[in-house]
This record gives sequence, structure tokens and C-alpha cells, in this order.
Amino acid sequence: MAQYPSSDQHLAFLVKLQRLLSEGDFTATYKFALLMALADIAVGRGHDDVRPLDIPMRDIAEKFIDYYWQQTMPYSSGLKSADQTTGILSQNMGTTAKVVSDIQKFRNANHIDSIARAKQFKAFSKLVTSVAQTVSKQPVTYLQNIAGGTDPFVYDRSAIGVQLKPGVSSHLRKFHGLIQRMARDRWIRHIKSNKRNIPILGQKDDLHSFLFETNRNALGIVSKNLSKLFSKKCFYCGGRINDTPDVDHFIPFSMYGRDIAQNFVLAHGACNRSKSDILAAKRHVENWLQQITRYQDNISQIALDAGVISDQQTILSVAKWSYQQGHEAGAHAWVKKGEFERIGNLHSQVITTILDCSD
Repeated sequence: MAQYPSSDQHLAFLVKLQRLLSEGDFTATYKFALLMALADIAVGRGHDDVRPLDIPMRDIAEKFIDYYWQQTMPYSSGLKSADQTTGILSQNMGTTAKVVSDIQKFRNANHIDSIARAKQFKAFSKLVTSVAQTVSKQPVTYLQNIAGGTDPFVYDRSAIGVQLKPGVSSHLRKFHGLIQRMARDRWIRHIKSNKRNIPILGQKDDLHSFLFETNRNALGIVSKNLSKLFSKKCFYCGGRINDTPDVDHFIPFSMYGRDIAQNFVLAHGACNRSKSDILAAKRHVENWLQQITRYQDNISQIALDAGVISDQQTILSVAKWSYQQGHEAGAHAWVKKGEFERIGNLHSQVITTILDCSD
């Protein structure tokens, strides 16, 4: 019979994690990226019981490349940069972070700006290998150092990468949103506190969007292509969209802050604002599953055109996790403006449907 962490064990892990972020030595942003990667992977293929979870180093490296890809672009080409040429933000207090320089070299050698297209290149595997070596030597080695000592409460090394300790997969899944917000907040503070970035940052206040969100040009391509594919109809109400459509995250971005093409749906601005950061009702889940299955090839092409990630299996795992979290919290799902339904009443049906699609 499966065993699950107690509430006290969940809380104890969170307290230790907060200590790590407060008392750990952060000379670069790598450790924040590692925490985010472990939490994202736990959501994608972890479990809620106490079993340990093996994670290959290459899987962590691919997450690093996803996170840092946009950050190898100039933050503001109109401002003088720290090195006077690129406008690329410094991720550490010393020389250029190796993950960043590796990605830059790959992009320059292959003349490519899109992470989606990058993954189709044969040379991408070599990039993953190089980043995996850096991740292994640096953040994986030093993340669990706290106040001059080491407290290996998150993972141990394994032959292929790391093994999350018993219960940690469950902790990371339970606190995923909080961990992402804490790591991102510290990441932004680290960037802002680096004197080398002052000439780049200037007076702009969109650092969070630049570091962690899909750029507007890419979203414009997604909006244009989804409009063609679905005749500019709102996913939620089915009505014609006469003005500029919104591109909504079906699983709210606040729950899972990664942009995946299969998670984008076209919506009226009013429907999008009404749904906000709430999970969608059962009927919308069923329509979404039909959409990403029926139009799988079209959505993959939209991802390539916009330069965003296409990963149907991951978003299905995220959806399963999201509705499980909603069920445990006694949350309600959005049907339409002013109408909601309790997730607990339809939880098993929704999860079964998602699982059937993910098999």
C-alpha cells in the first residue's frame, strides 16, 4: 500500500527550502534554475507518495536550456550593456555563465533563434551534454550547502543524475507554484543586484516578463495561426471574436509557469478575464483534449513557427496534476462568467479522461 508524506513532513521540507534560499550561497542563478527544473520534472512525471524519483542529468540540462534560451538574447538593445556590445544580462558575479555561453555558441553556429527548432538540430544533443556537465559540476554539487555545511535533504547523486529523496517528489508537486515564485523572485533579485547589469536594466520594469514569459512577437504568431486554424472562434464560448483575440493558458500560467503550445487556446478578452487563473470545467477539459489530439500536427507546426515548445505528454501530466491539486483543495472550476462547478464532483472523470489521452 502506498505511503504518503504527512502534513508535518510537507511543512518541514518547505521550512528547509526557505532556509536554503535565505542562507545558501548564490553567486549565480544556476541554483534557482535547478530548483525550478526539479519542481517542473516532479510535476511532469513524479508522484504524490514517498517513493524516490530518479532524474537523468540530461533531463535537467534540457530544462536549463529552456529557461536560459531567451536570456541569451539582449534585454534591451537600445541601452549600453555591461560588456558594451550585447545587452545580455549577467547571470553571475564573474565571467559569463557557461550555460549562457554554450547556448550562445550553439545559436550562432546554427543561425537559429527558436528553441523549438533548435531541438530538431543534431548538434542540440551536444549542447545538452555540455550543459549537463556544467549542471552536474556546479548547482547539483552546491545547491544543498547551507550556512557553511551540507544538508542533502532534496536529492542524492545517482548513476544517471540525481535521485530525489523519499517524499521529495510529493513535496515539490504540492508546493510547485510557491517554489517557482520563490525561485523566480530570487532570480530577479540576483539579476538586479549585479552591478554589471545596471547599464542594461535602466528604468525598464519588465524583467519578469523577459526572463520567464514568451515574448509578444511569439504570442502574436500563436494568435494569428490559432485564428486561422479555428476560424477566430473563442475556445470557451464558441462565439466569433471580432477584435484582437486573447491567447489564454488553458492550465493557468500561475499554476504552471511554462509556455507549451498545446496549452494555448484562443479566447474572447471577456472570457479570458472571467476565467482568469481558475481551472476550466469538465466540458472545457473534454473539448481541450479533443482539440490537442485532433489538431496535433497543426499545433506542433504553430510551435515551430512561433518558436515555443511543443510537448503534449508534459502538458497532459501537468493537467492531471492540476486537477488533483484542485480536488484536494476543494476548488471550483470555471464554466462561464458567474458559473462554477466543484472539482471534487468531477475529479475522477476528468482525470480518467486525461489519462486515457496520455496513454
